Amino acid sequence: CQLSLGPAVEKKSVWLDCGIHAREWISPAFCLWFVQYSLGFYGVNSDITRILDGFDVIVLPVLNPDGYDYTWTKNRLWRKNRSSSPNSRCVGVDLNRNFDANWCTEGASSSPCSEIYCGRFPESESESQAVANFLRTNKDLVQIYISIHSYSQMLLFPYSCTTQQTPDHQELLEMVKEASHKIRRHYRNNYKYGAGAETIYLAPGGSDDWAYNLGIKYSFTFELQDTGRYGFLLPPSHISKACNEALIAVKTIALKVLESKAKAAADQD
Repeated sequence: CQLSLGPAVEKKSVWLDCGIHAREWISPAFCLWFVQYSLGFYGVNSDITRILDGFDVIVLPVLNPDGYDYTWTKNRLWRKNRSSSPNSRCVGVDLNRNFDANWCTEGASSSPCSEIYCGRFPESESESQAVANFLRTNKDLVQIYISIHSYSQMLLFPYSCTTQQTPDHQELLEMVKEASHKIRRHYRNNYKYGAGAETIYLAPGGSDDWAYNLGIKYSFTFELQDTGRYGFLLPPSHISKACNEALIAVKTIALKVLESKAKAAADQD
């Protein structure tokens, strides 16, 4: 869906996707929660009003629908999609290893039975291909890319596919650092932050690295609650706090980009 609640003018967009990994249930919950929050608090909360006056927000609540359905009906901890693999009894591709960003190098697997199976080739899966095609078509409109995951409480930015730093490393680092500090101040919860490969592990073929390489500088992956007590089985009682923490991070990033745009416009004047 697309949230277009501000002035009726052409605006840049924020992309927000959830549920690329089927078992990470707090992720789709956040996307739906974010839509409800935006509709309910536009014109009431100053931050969300500024953001929606400055951006349209494109929300993809479940990027991996077949896998997500499978976690509800057959296997709660299923991660991949449900595509079949030629010459293998094993099912599914890790959609966050299927994008063309150092595809299928260290941190991914060419084995269809692996949970981090990269697929037969980049964008071999209809889900990743649909996202990539949309972003390629709209790369001049989408200014911020955010993919929501769980768990481990981390605010990550490219690169995850290599330990090499991006040219924008320092700017992106300052943004997630501020978001992490705000979460800790408001909710007394710690979120690690940094480039993906340095902060968690090598993960080639990820959507955030691919989006960054496409030209979407402000590209992030947020890993929501918790740090392991419940893991993927986060209880419903934790949903509200987890979503509020993620909201702070989304707001921080979006407001920082708006500030940067305003400064650039003022400098031109």
